[in-house]
Amino acid sequence: MHVLILGGTGEARRLAELLDGAPGLRLTSSLAGRVAGPRALPGGTRVGGFGGAAGLTAWLREHTVGAVVDATHPFAGTISFHAARAAADARVPLLALRRPGWVPVPGDQWYETDSLEGAARVLPALGRRVFLTTGRMGLAAFADLDALWFLVRSVDAPEPPQPVRTEVLLDRGPFTLDGERELLRRHRIDVVVTKDSGGAATAPKLTAAREAGLPVVVVRRPPAPEGVPVVPDPESAARWVRERLSP
Repeated sequence: MHVLILGGTGEARRLAELLDGAPGLRLTSSLAGRVAGPRALPGGTRVGGFGGAAGLTAWLREHTVGAVVDATHPFAGTISFHAARAAADARVPLLALRRPGWVPVPGDQWYETDSLEGAARVLPALGRRVFLTTGRMGLAAFADLDALWFLVRSVDAPEPPQPVRTEVLLDRGPFTLDGERELLRRHRIDVVVTKDSGGAATAPKLTAAREAGLPVVVVRRPPAPEGVPVVPDPESAARWVRERLSP
C-alpha cells in the first residue's frame, strides 16, 4: 500500500521513521518547500504544492495512494482542507495527526487572538521589546509598528516587508528552558508573540515567559476540516496505517 504523509513537522518525520521498512508499505512524504535544505526522510520525498484539491486528487489517483496522513503544521490550514476534499473525491482514507494545543496554567498572562493582525493590534499596549516566534511568514502584519523592537526567530531568513527595528535569530527547535530564559534576559524582552503550535519542542518559551512575568500574545489555531479523524501523536497514526495494511 502506498501511503502519503503530508509533512513538514517533527511529528511527520517521526511517523515516517515508525513506518519505514514496514512490509507491504510504500511511503512518500510531501513537503511544502518553505524551508531550505530539509533533512532527508525515510521513504520517498516530494517537494512543492499539488495545485489545489483537484491537483492532489489527481496525484492520489495517479500514484495509487491507499491512505493519507495529514501531519502538516496546525497553521497550514489550506492544505488540510485540500486534503479533506481530495481524499473524499479519490475515496482514500484520511487521518489528521495534530499535536495538542497549549493550555494556559496559573501564572500565565495570555492575550489570545485569531490572527497575526490581531496580535499586532494589542502589542503596543503590552511592551516595547518583542520576541516574535511566529515564523518567517506573516511579518508584514507587524511592519508598521515602528515604535517596537522585534527579535524574530525562524529556521530561514524572513523576507520583507517586516518591522524596521528587527533582529533575526536563525535557529531550529527543540529549545531548552535554560536557553529561553537566557534569550529573554539577554535581549530584555518584555512581551512574547507566538502561534498555538502546541507540542514540546517550542513550549519552553511559555514557561520562561511565565517565570519572568511577561505577557504572551497567543494566536489561536485556524479551524480544521470537519469529519476527519484526528490523533494526537505519531504512534497512534502509525497504528492507524498498519490497520489498513492488515488483510
